[in-house]
Amino acid sequence: MPEWTLCAPWHTPHPVPALDDHPALRRLGRLAIQALYREVALSPKPGLITPESNGSHPDMNFSTFVRSLQALRSYFPEITRLGARLAPFETLRQAGQAAEARMLQATGGVNTHRGAIFNLGWLCAAAGVLLHQNLACTPQALCATVNARWGAAILDTAALAPHSHGAQVRRRYGHRGARHEAAAGFPTVLQVGLPEYRRVKARTGSPELGAVQCLFALMARLDDTNLLWRAGPQGLHFAQTRAREFLAAGGVFSPDWPARAQRIGQEFEVRALSPGGSADLLGVTLFLDAL
Repeated sequence: MPEWTLCAPWHTPHPVPALDDHPALRRLGRLAIQALYREVALSPKPGLITPESNGSHPDMNFSTFVRSLQALRSYFPEITRLGARLAPFETLRQAGQAAEARMLQATGGVNTHRGAIFNLGWLCAAAGVLLHQNLACTPQALCATVNARWGAAILDTAALAPHSHGAQVRRRYGHRGARHEAAAGFPTVLQVGLPEYRRVKARTGSPELGAVQCLFALMARLDDTNLLWRAGPQGLHFAQTRAREFLAAGGVFSPDWPARAQRIGQEFEVRALSPGGSADLLGVTLFLDAL
Protein backbone atom coordinates (compact mmCIF):
# COMPACT_ATOMS: atom_id res chain seq x y z
CA MET A 1 0.00 0.00 0.00
CA PRO A 2 1.59 3.36 -0.96
CA GLU A 3 2.62 5.72 1.86
CA TRP A 4 0.06 8.31 0.82
CA THR A 5 -2.81 5.87 1.28
CA LEU A 6 -1.82 5.01 4.83
CA CYS A 7 -4.94 4.20 6.83
CA ALA A 8 -7.21 4.59 3.83
CA PRO A 9 -10.40 2.52 4.04
CA TRP A 10 -9.76 -1.11 3.15
CA HIS A 11 -11.44 -2.72 0.15
CA THR A 12 -12.88 -5.53 2.28
CA PRO A 13 -15.91 -4.89 4.51
CA HIS A 14 -14.27 -6.61 7.50
CA PRO A 15 -11.26 -5.69 9.69
CA VAL A 16 -7.97 -6.85 8.21
CA PRO A 17 -6.76 -10.15 9.74
CA ALA A 18 -3.61 -10.06 11.89
CA LEU A 19 -3.74 -6.28 12.26
CA ASP A 20 -1.00 -6.60 14.90
CA ASP A 21 1.44 -7.37 12.08
CA HIS A 22 0.08 -4.96 9.50
CA PRO A 23 2.78 -2.86 7.76
CA ALA A 24 0.75 0.28 8.49
CA LEU A 25 1.86 0.02 12.11
CA ARG A 26 5.51 0.15 11.12
CA ARG A 27 4.85 2.96 8.64
CA LEU A 28 3.17 5.07 11.30
CA GLY A 29 6.12 4.47 13.61
CA ARG A 30 8.55 5.57 10.91
CA LEU A 31 6.51 8.68 10.16
CA ALA A 32 6.53 9.67 13.84
CA ILE A 33 10.32 9.26 14.14
CA GLN A 34 10.88 11.07 10.83
CA ALA A 35 8.71 14.00 11.97
CA LEU A 36 10.67 14.30 15.21
CA TYR A 37 13.99 14.09 13.39
CA ARG A 38 12.90 16.79 10.94
CA GLU A 39 11.90 19.00 13.85
CA VAL A 40 15.24 18.76 15.66
CA ALA A 41 17.27 18.98 12.41
CA LEU A 42 15.50 22.17 11.34
CA SER A 43 17.55 25.36 11.57
CA PRO A 44 17.39 28.15 12.58
CA LYS A 45 15.04 27.67 15.56
CA PRO A 46 15.37 30.39 18.23
CA GLY A 47 16.31 29.00 21.63
CA LEU A 48 15.98 25.39 20.48
CA ILE A 49 18.34 22.53 19.68
CA THR A 50 19.63 22.32 16.11
CA PRO A 51 22.59 20.45 14.58
CA GLU A 52 24.63 23.66 14.89
CA SER A 53 23.44 25.06 18.21
CA ASN A 54 22.34 24.10 21.72
CA GLY A 55 20.06 27.11 21.79
CA SER A 56 19.11 27.87 25.38
CA HIS A 57 19.93 24.32 26.55
CA PRO A 58 23.37 23.80 28.12
CA ASP A 59 22.38 20.30 29.24
CA MET A 60 21.67 18.79 25.80
CA ASN A 61 22.66 18.90 22.13
CA PHE A 62 21.72 17.41 18.77
CA SER A 63 23.38 14.09 19.62
CA THR A 64 21.28 13.83 22.78
CA PHE A 65 18.14 14.07 20.65
CA VAL A 66 19.37 11.46 18.20
CA ARG A 67 20.06 9.01 21.05
CA SER A 68 16.59 9.70 22.38
CA LEU A 69 14.98 9.01 19.01
CA GLN A 70 16.82 5.71 18.75
CA ALA A 71 15.40 4.71 22.13
CA LEU A 72 11.86 5.58 20.98
CA ARG A 73 11.84 3.69 17.68
CA SER A 74 9.73 0.81 19.02
CA TYR A 75 7.33 2.99 21.01
CA PHE A 76 5.26 4.51 18.21
CA PRO A 77 4.47 1.23 16.39
CA GLU A 78 3.68 -0.36 19.75
CA ILE A 79 1.23 2.30 20.90
CA THR A 80 -0.39 2.25 17.45
CA ARG A 81 -0.81 -1.51 17.92
CA LEU A 82 -2.36 -0.94 21.35
CA GLY A 83 -4.78 1.54 19.82
CA ALA A 84 -5.74 -1.02 17.18
CA ARG A 85 -6.47 -3.48 19.99
CA LEU A 86 -8.68 -0.81 21.64
CA ALA A 87 -6.50 -1.06 24.75
CA PRO A 88 -7.76 0.81 27.83
CA PHE A 89 -6.51 4.29 28.65
CA GLU A 90 -4.31 3.12 31.50
CA THR A 91 -2.50 0.62 29.25
CA LEU A 92 -1.73 3.40 26.78
CA ARG A 93 -0.55 5.69 29.55
CA GLN A 94 1.77 3.01 30.92
CA ALA A 95 3.25 2.49 27.45
CA GLY A 96 4.07 6.19 27.39
CA GLN A 97 5.66 6.00 30.84
CA ALA A 98 7.82 3.06 29.75
CA ALA A 99 8.93 5.00 26.65
CA GLU A 100 9.79 7.97 28.84
CA ALA A 101 11.95 5.73 31.04
CA ARG A 102 13.83 4.49 27.94
CA MET A 103 14.33 8.07 26.79
CA LEU A 104 15.79 9.12 30.14
CA GLN A 105 18.07 6.11 30.20
CA ALA A 106 19.36 6.92 26.71
CA THR A 107 19.96 10.59 27.51
CA GLY A 108 21.37 10.28 31.03
CA GLY A 109 18.26 11.74 32.60
CA VAL A 110 17.70 14.62 30.15
CA ASN A 111 14.14 15.28 29.00
CA THR A 112 14.36 15.52 25.22
CA HIS A 113 11.05 14.08 24.02
CA ARG A 114 8.53 13.95 26.86
CA GLY A 115 6.17 16.18 24.87
CA ALA A 116 6.59 14.07 21.74
CA ILE A 117 5.97 10.83 23.63
CA PHE A 118 2.74 12.37 24.90
CA ASN A 119 1.49 14.11 21.75
CA LEU A 120 2.50 11.65 19.05
CA GLY A 121 1.72 8.75 21.35
CA TRP A 122 -1.95 9.72 21.54
CA LEU A 123 -2.09 10.43 17.82
CA CYS A 124 -0.55 7.05 16.97
CA ALA A 125 -2.99 5.33 19.34
CA ALA A 126 -5.81 7.18 17.57
CA ALA A 127 -4.46 5.94 14.23
CA GLY A 128 -4.63 2.41 15.61
CA VAL A 129 -8.26 2.91 16.57
CA LEU A 130 -9.07 4.16 13.08
CA LEU A 131 -7.23 1.20 11.54
CA HIS A 132 -9.35 -1.11 13.70
CA GLN A 133 -12.48 0.68 12.51
CA ASN A 134 -11.37 0.63 8.86
CA LEU A 135 -11.46 4.42 8.67
CA ALA A 136 -9.15 6.95 7.04
CA CYS A 137 -6.41 8.55 9.12
CA THR A 138 -6.85 12.19 8.15
CA PRO A 139 -5.41 14.83 10.50
CA GLN A 140 -8.93 15.87 11.47
CA ALA A 141 -10.00 12.29 12.19
CA LEU A 142 -6.91 11.57 14.31
CA CYS A 143 -7.32 14.71 16.39
CA ALA A 144 -11.05 14.17 16.82
CA THR A 145 -10.41 10.60 17.97
CA VAL A 146 -7.96 11.76 20.65
CA ASN A 147 -10.50 14.31 21.87
CA ALA A 148 -13.54 12.02 21.81
CA ARG A 149 -11.93 8.84 23.10
CA TRP A 150 -9.44 10.07 25.71
CA GLY A 151 -9.88 13.84 26.15
CA ALA A 152 -11.57 13.70 29.55
CA ALA A 153 -9.17 11.04 30.85
CA ILE A 154 -6.15 13.06 29.69
CA LEU A 155 -7.38 16.03 31.71
CA ASP A 156 -8.04 13.83 34.73
CA THR A 157 -4.40 12.72 34.80
CA ALA A 158 -3.35 16.25 35.73
CA ALA A 159 -4.01 15.30 39.34
CA LEU A 160 -1.35 12.58 39.06
CA ALA A 161 1.40 15.14 38.41
CA PRO A 162 0.70 18.11 40.72
CA HIS A 163 4.36 19.15 40.79
CA SER A 164 5.05 19.06 37.06
CA HIS A 165 6.13 22.24 35.32
CA GLY A 166 2.81 22.41 33.47
CA ALA A 167 0.81 22.04 36.69
CA GLN A 168 2.82 24.74 38.42
CA VAL A 169 2.40 27.10 35.48
CA ARG A 170 -1.36 26.51 35.49
CA ARG A 171 -1.59 27.32 39.20
CA ARG A 172 0.71 30.34 38.98
CA TYR A 173 -0.48 31.98 35.76
CA GLY A 174 -3.72 30.24 34.78
CA HIS A 175 -2.45 29.17 31.35
CA ARG A 176 -3.31 25.76 29.96
CA GLY A 177 -0.59 23.60 28.52
CA ALA A 178 0.07 20.49 26.45
CA ARG A 179 -2.47 18.36 28.31
CA HIS A 180 -5.33 20.68 27.37
CA GLU A 181 -4.09 21.03 23.78
CA ALA A 182 -4.10 17.25 23.32
CA ALA A 183 -7.39 16.72 25.15
CA ALA A 184 -9.06 19.31 22.89
CA GLY A 185 -7.80 17.51 19.76
CA PHE A 186 -4.81 19.76 18.99
CA PRO A 187 -6.78 22.82 17.84
CA THR A 188 -3.67 25.03 17.56
CA VAL A 189 -2.12 22.56 15.13
CA LEU A 190 -5.27 22.24 13.02
CA GLN A 191 -6.03 25.96 13.00
CA VAL A 192 -2.52 27.47 12.89
CA GLY A 193 0.35 25.03 12.40
CA LEU A 194 -0.88 22.75 9.65
CA PRO A 195 -2.51 25.43 7.43
CA GLU A 196 0.56 27.68 7.64
CA TYR A 197 2.99 24.84 6.98
CA ARG A 198 1.05 23.66 3.95
CA ARG A 199 0.54 27.20 2.61
CA VAL A 200 4.24 28.01 2.64
CA LYS A 201 5.32 24.59 1.42
CA ALA A 202 2.90 24.84 -1.53
CA ARG A 203 4.07 28.35 -2.40
CA THR A 204 7.82 27.71 -2.08
CA GLY A 205 8.13 23.99 -2.72
CA SER A 206 10.29 23.81 0.41
CA PRO A 207 9.24 21.73 3.44
CA GLU A 208 12.03 23.40 5.43
CA LEU A 209 10.73 26.91 4.78
CA GLY A 210 7.24 25.70 5.61
CA ALA A 211 8.50 24.28 8.92
CA VAL A 212 10.33 27.49 9.91
CA GLN A 213 7.25 29.59 9.13
CA CYS A 214 5.07 27.11 11.00
CA LEU A 215 7.29 27.32 14.09
CA PHE A 216 7.08 31.12 14.18
CA ALA A 217 3.31 31.01 13.61
CA LEU A 218 2.94 28.63 16.56
CA MET A 219 5.23 30.77 18.73
CA ALA A 220 3.15 33.85 17.91
CA ARG A 221 -0.10 32.20 18.98
CA LEU A 222 0.67 29.57 21.63
CA ASP A 223 0.76 30.28 25.35
CA ASP A 224 3.89 28.15 25.58
CA THR A 225 4.22 26.78 29.11
CA ASN A 226 7.94 26.15 28.56
CA LEU A 227 8.41 29.88 28.13
CA LEU A 228 6.18 30.62 31.11
CA TRP A 229 8.12 28.18 33.27
CA ARG A 230 11.46 29.66 32.31
CA ALA A 231 10.65 33.37 32.24
CA GLY A 232 7.07 34.02 33.31
CA PRO A 233 4.52 36.13 31.41
CA GLN A 234 7.21 38.66 30.45
CA GLY A 235 9.25 35.98 28.71
CA LEU A 236 6.18 34.62 26.93
CA HIS A 237 5.20 38.11 25.78
CA PHE A 238 8.73 38.80 24.53
CA ALA A 239 8.83 35.57 22.51
CA GLN A 240 5.36 36.05 21.05
CA THR A 241 6.16 39.65 20.12
CA ARG A 242 9.37 38.68 18.33
CA ALA A 243 7.56 35.90 16.45
CA ARG A 244 4.79 38.25 15.38
CA GLU A 245 7.32 40.83 14.22
CA PHE A 246 9.11 38.15 12.19
CA LEU A 247 5.86 37.17 10.49
CA ALA A 248 4.73 40.77 9.96
CA ALA A 249 8.03 41.51 8.17
CA GLY A 250 7.26 38.75 5.67
CA GLY A 251 8.43 35.69 7.51
CA VAL A 252 10.44 33.33 5.31
CA PHE A 253 9.38 35.29 2.22
CA SER A 254 11.61 38.18 3.30
CA PRO A 255 15.11 38.00 1.73
CA ASP A 256 16.85 38.61 5.06
CA TRP A 257 14.78 36.14 7.07
CA PRO A 258 17.73 33.92 8.12
CA ALA A 259 19.58 36.86 9.65
CA ARG A 260 16.46 38.03 11.46
CA ALA A 261 15.79 34.54 12.79
CA GLN A 262 19.39 34.30 14.00
CA ARG A 263 19.09 37.63 15.81
CA ILE A 264 15.93 36.45 17.53
CA GLY A 265 17.78 33.29 18.53
CA GLN A 266 20.55 35.35 20.10
CA GLU A 267 17.98 37.35 22.07
CA PHE A 268 16.32 34.15 23.26
CA GLU A 269 19.62 32.67 24.40
CA VAL A 270 20.50 35.79 26.41
CA ARG A 271 17.15 35.44 28.18
CA ALA A 272 17.33 31.60 28.38
CA LEU A 273 14.06 31.34 26.43
CA SER A 274 13.12 28.05 24.77
CA PRO A 275 9.75 27.68 23.00
CA GLY A 276 9.63 23.94 23.61
CA GLY A 277 5.83 23.75 23.47
CA SER A 278 5.84 25.30 20.00
CA ALA A 279 8.56 22.85 18.92
CA ASP A 280 6.41 19.96 20.16
CA LEU A 281 3.47 21.17 18.09
CA LEU A 282 5.74 21.59 15.07
CA GLY A 283 6.52 17.89 15.43
CA VAL A 284 2.79 17.14 15.55
CA THR A 285 2.26 19.27 12.44
CA LEU A 286 4.96 17.46 10.49
CA PHE A 287 3.55 14.08 11.53
CA LEU A 288 -0.02 14.93 10.54
CA ASP A 289 1.08 16.38 7.22
CA ALA A 290 3.13 13.26 6.45
CA LEU A 291 0.00 11.10 6.69
